[in-house]
Amino acid sequence: MIKENNKKIFFIGIGGIGMSGIAEFLHYDGFKVFGSDLNESERTNHLKNLGINVSIGHNIENIKNIDLVVYSSAVKEDNIEILEAQKKNIPIIKRAEMLGELIKLKDTSVAISGTHGKTTSCSMLSCILVEANLNPTVIIGGIVNNFGSNTISGKGDLIVVEADEFDRSFLSLQPSMSIINNLDLEHMDCYKSLDEVKDAFVTFANSTSLNGLVGLCIDDDNIKDIIGRLKRSYKTYGLSEEANFKAVDIFFSEFKSSYKLYENKKFLCDINLNVPGYHNILNSLAAITIAIDLNVNVKDIINGLKKYNGIKRRLEIKNQLQNGTILIDDYAHHPTEVLASISAIKKAYKNKVITIFQPHLFSRTRTFYKDFAKALSISDYSVIVDIYPAREKPIKHITSELIYNEMLNMGSKNILYNRDIQKLPKEIKDIYSDGDIIITMGAGDIYKQNDIIYEAIK
Repeated sequence: MIKENNKKIFFIGIGGIGMSGIAEFLHYDGFKVFGSDLNESERTNHLKNLGINVSIGHNIENIKNIDLVVYSSAVKEDNIEILEAQKKNIPIIKRAEMLGELIKLKDTSVAISGTHGKTTSCSMLSCILVEANLNPTVIIGGIVNNFGSNTISGKGDLIVVEADEFDRSFLSLQPSMSIINNLDLEHMDCYKSLDEVKDAFVTFANSTSLNGLVGLCIDDDNIKDIIGRLKRSYKTYGLSEEANFKAVDIFFSEFKSSYKLYENKKFLCDINLNVPGYHNILNSLAAITIAIDLNVNVKDIINGLKKYNGIKRRLEIKNQLQNGTILIDDYAHHPTEVLASISAIKKAYKNKVITIFQPHLFSRTRTFYKDFAKALSISDYSVIVDIYPAREKPIKHITSELIYNEMLNMGSKNILYNRDIQKLPKEIKDIYSDGDIIITMGAGDIYKQNDIIYEAIK
């Protein structure tokens, strides 16, 4: 058991959103936690403020008197700290393996998966469980506004984690209960086809405890396609008539949403959310499916969801002007997510929407540039900036211009290809009108432009 054998734990890539959550949890749980990261960030500063020793830059001198080394999927196996740990015969595991060990520390574990919506569903469920005084432990991939962190170190016997399909890491978990929000082709550096993605999710679902529950979004065609291969008990949720838990009479008003919740044909209650969009209705239904199976009181479900105030970088309102203009930041980086986020804003407001989109990864752009073009076309004005490479090296002939040209071919007129990020604030100022909704969108560093644009237009 990790609790008994490893007191000093070193995290390589500790500033990552997933790594930092585990590091913080272990710190609060009494372990001596150390770590390194290439760059200083809000997350590394947060961990330092907690008293965790974080080194900026990788150095073999960091690997001294360490009992266990944990590394993220973004760290290559020829990293000098990994090599030093190998030289000293220190156990080395991936982040997902560590997460798999942590969920064994609690009697009941809930792992929420899906190509999209994992973080939000986890956060909503966490708010419900906190409201129900179940004192959960939570480790997720986003900063929940209600908690000001991506982790809660609860004393109860329940843990909620985000199950990431990247690098098939979620197959290390084997939770008591699980959710599959949706299935899409994604992470093409790990999966060669949609069938491979489906196979991985089937394996994940079937790794759930024999007496546990799998929650499935029945609205998703790819999930419908795998149901026959599942060997665990499941319940469904969605907007479809056949869903076990379904939302009826949905209403949107700016950033607020409401609906009537039914279990099969039985009306349970009215649900009110402080987030917009059909995708967030589905995210809340995922959380409800698990909460009800945990015998959480309906009143606590209502109040927990009503108090939920969103996640940083998920349709997050960053700035507002007195003329009605709202500047929003969003993490969407897959065509399905882009479409869902813009649709949510268009449904919530009548204002003109300007979307500033930064593609994430060359491989994703190569595969989905046509789908990105279609998704962005529902925005009133689209600005495309250069690709954020993240862990990838450039791919010949793959640039953001692929999306721009595809939109031109589709007949889109209100589009702009930004070739110099320094000119972006002026370009937005030139096309901006009072009352516009401006969205910075992408999983890279486009969020940094939100405040700069605000200063330019205010």
